[in-house]
Amino acid sequence: MARSTKQVGLSLGADICWPIAYESLFEALTRDGLKIGKNTYDFALERVTIEPFSLHQPVKYDVVIDRLTHWYSTSREWIKKAILMDDLYVYNNPWSLQSNEKHTSYAAMLRLGLPVPETWMLPPKAYDPSDDLEATLIKYARMFSLDEIGDKIGYPFFMKPYHGGGWKGVTKIDNAQELHRAYDASGTEIMNLQAAVLPHDFFVRNVGLGPQVRHVNYDPGAPLHDRYRQDINFLDEVDQQTLKDMTLTINAFFGWDFNSCEALRQNGNWHPIDFANACPDSQVTSLHYHFPWLIKANLRWSLFCAATDRAMRKNMDWPPFYKIADSDRSPREKLTEYAKIAHKRFETEKFRRFCKNQLKDLDELAYDFFGSEKLHDAIRQKVEALFPHHEHDEFTQLFWDRIQLWREQEGKFGDKDGF
Repeated sequence: MARSTKQVGLSLGADICWPIAYESLFEALTRDGLKIGKNTYDFALERVTIEPFSLHQPVKYDVVIDRLTHWYSTSREWIKKAILMDDLYVYNNPWSLQSNEKHTSYAAMLRLGLPVPETWMLPPKAYDPSDDLEATLIKYARMFSLDEIGDKIGYPFFMKPYHGGGWKGVTKIDNAQELHRAYDASGTEIMNLQAAVLPHDFFVRNVGLGPQVRHVNYDPGAPLHDRYRQDINFLDEVDQQTLKDMTLTINAFFGWDFNSCEALRQNGNWHPIDFANACPDSQVTSLHYHFPWLIKANLRWSLFCAATDRAMRKNMDWPPFYKIADSDRSPREKLTEYAKIAHKRFETEKFRRFCKNQLKDLDELAYDFFGSEKLHDAIRQKVEALFPHHEHDEFTQLFWDRIQLWREQEGKFGDKDGF
């Protein structure tokens, strides 16, 4: 019987609460190692530091959970090097994360036949000075009418940056005057205009982590701490399956292990509107009730990837999706076939067996931890970092109570069939 150690690294930014929860449960879950077949694996966990590195310098990690590469270039280039030279597994694919912004994701999913709302791109209103800019614009930039574009899309619609996230720079446009004001204020940002899906009866954020998907009733107009609603079982099985297939299709297509997909339901049809979020919010102050699900899902997927030596997919391999897109199947049949590709790429059944056999203690450990003083302290630390002093007690208690509600409604029953 062989025994070896798997190394997991956390590449973090300003994260506070989720690493504390993840590290605590990681230690409890792997304390005696995990036996897989004839092999036993121990696990080591540490936070990845930022420092100069040689391209020949080996990387000791088997898996890195990355929260930095979408905005911090040094860590992104270190991770790229580690994938190419040291066979590191990281989520998410850094090349895809860097190049496939929201605009690209709209185009790709339209190509697959998903009902993305009508979307336009506008040249920026202003430019930073650069060599050859003026000559290029004089030769090739064409005058256009904002009013005509607005009429073609139809009011209302949304103006939003073609990249980025967190609802930054998003503006609802109800008429031509508002369109001109918003465009004049957009500066050097390149903006998308996207038709509004109104009215709609559901706005759902679907969080995918490997083959695991959580459907969250979402209210974008609420304060940040109330946007993730605490509803459960609010979708029927057909809608759940549609959203799961859609989320897994998007994530597998772009090589994203961890991503969220926002979709609106209108007249029974689900319209994906924002699904290039490959570093979703992981903080207890946003997720609260859903925070334990995220920590458990993160533990399962990272340990699976490390223990099974999961290989990093370095390219996207889109032709299998396009072959289905070009077939004469119905839109729903196509989505089902896309999801089959996703399940194969995420090794869903192998993952499920791993969870049931190697991680069977996770439910009980998580139930206990999310009622512990250590978790309460982690919530307090995050609240103190975000809220004014006079609100510390109020919001610490609020988020604590919501997690206790999760323990009562979901945690004590565990997860069915592995995850």
